[in-house]
Amino acid sequence: MPRPAPRLPTPRAMLVAPQPEAVEAGTATLAAGGNAIDAVLATALMQGVVDPLMSGIGGLGVLHVFDPATGRHAVIDGLSTCPAACTPDMWERKFLGECADGYGYMLEGGVNELGHGAVTTPGILRVFETAHAEFGSMPWEKLFAPAIARARGGWMIRPHVYAMMTMDESRYGRLSYAKKLNLTPDGAALYCQADGTPKRPGAVVVNTALAASLEAIAAGGPDVFYKGALAQKIVADMQAHGGLLSAADLAGFKVRREAPLEITYRGRRIVLPAPPAGGIVVAEALRVLEGFDLVAMGHNSPAYIATLAEAMKRALVDKERHIGDPDFASAPVDRLLSDAHAQSAAARIRSGEKVSMIEGALEPAGTTTIGAVDAQGMVVSLTHTLGVPSGVIPPGTGFMLNGAMNWYDPRPGRPSSIAPGKRRFSSMTPTLVFEGDTPVMTLGAPGGAWIGVAILQVLVNVLDFGMSMQQAVMAPRFSATTDVIDISNRIPYATEAAVQALGYETRRNFHSFPFAAPHGITLWDGVLEGGADPQRDGYVGVVS
Repeated sequence: MPRPAPRLPTPRAMLVAPQPEAVEAGTATLAAGGNAIDAVLATALMQGVVDPLMSGIGGLGVLHVFDPATGRHAVIDGLSTCPAACTPDMWERKFLGECADGYGYMLEGGVNELGHGAVTTPGILRVFETAHAEFGSMPWEKLFAPAIARARGGWMIRPHVYAMMTMDESRYGRLSYAKKLNLTPDGAALYCQADGTPKRPGAVVVNTALAASLEAIAAGGPDVFYKGALAQKIVADMQAHGGLLSAADLAGFKVRREAPLEITYRGRRIVLPAPPAGGIVVAEALRVLEGFDLVAMGHNSPAYIATLAEAMKRALVDKERHIGDPDFASAPVDRLLSDAHAQSAAARIRSGEKVSMIEGALEPAGTTTIGAVDAQGMVVSLTHTLGVPSGVIPPGTGFMLNGAMNWYDPRPGRPSSIAPGKRRFSSMTPTLVFEGDTPVMTLGAPGGAWIGVAILQVLVNVLDFGMSMQQAVMAPRFSATTDVIDISNRIPYATEAAVQALGYETRRNFHSFPFAAPHGITLWDGVLEGGADPQRDGYVGVVS
């Protein structure tokens, strides 16, 4: 018998995110007449409620938007900054070493990861404000309504949220998340059982304090957080516990409107956020890979894995050597993306040369993402995070502050060293792809240092191998953020053995969908197709 004909209506708008409640909020906003920016902001606010260790109004992020109706194209950078009280050598004597997996730095007492000294100046609400003022269509306060309702009405702990709450990274030199949840009385009451262990899957979390904070911001705008009543609560808590963040830091924070990076790959324009965001890593790796016939190698063949691994490692080495906050040190971006640099790297890979990763900190994986396309063709990709959660919930506010001081090297004189007002390199890479002037893809991923690894592989899966977005985000991935190639457990053992025979050490991951969690939407010929990585509990929301 013939295959049944499709009976689902053609989508006119679409949103994808890792949390079901967040997808519901964004899709409902699109259905109510909101545009892609409105939907992304409503989704992001919900993510801060239902994934509180991943994101929230105490965090940071980067938003990438293109509006074909006006031709406006913007990257809005809300990466957090070191408080003004920071000094380059303030933790130099506390330095114990780099974390065993390369993700961050170990300091005496964990002061860069846990507690009030770990907090950088949050930027995400200023991102939301800027994006809404320039691109939004619905009233600001309406975008908050779904998140307020869910915070007050309660949400259920899902498998991935529980996995984050119970994550213990002591073997790497970082702290357990349960310790962070128990840092403040508010955190313990919200997220922990009487014995101090995290609440179990299926438990309902009601956060009336967060609902009240969101209501205040909905009514009074972000200045409530940066200069008003919430700022006063944050600063009072900082002063009471020896924190670095001040009223002046909050009041003075400004987002950046950065010119995006742009390269051409297989005839399409790949547009990415510039440093200190993570687009440079993906861009450099793609420039190298364009010199290879990846399709002839075969998807996830030993030769393919080795080639992508070497391109990844070279881009990451260059990032660690050269890329920091451009306000503090210029970066040779043009050289890193030049034909000569790409061709030289490709030649060394063909010769069998294996690059060794130099030391350098990479970020943990506490991040989330959103992609959206509306009926008018506006495309948006947002990635936002708490960095690592600090555990700090200022009394009565309901939200946790970021712990992004963990990202800074406590040793002076390095690209990522501590300095007042400095932004740290972040792997966040909200990406748009164009054919000519027409957008054909929006793509993003949470996953710390694995973000670039995942974005790179999804782009190759779609642009080289012609996969749909769902196929592309579900295909088995691997990672080369160290000298060891980490592989998904869905890559065959025979392939792994062949990679080892090429001279590589490998490490098999027990997860089915490891190494970040890409989410995206394609728009080939105007037809929307979405993809949600299965590990994060989210899905593709459709408005027909």
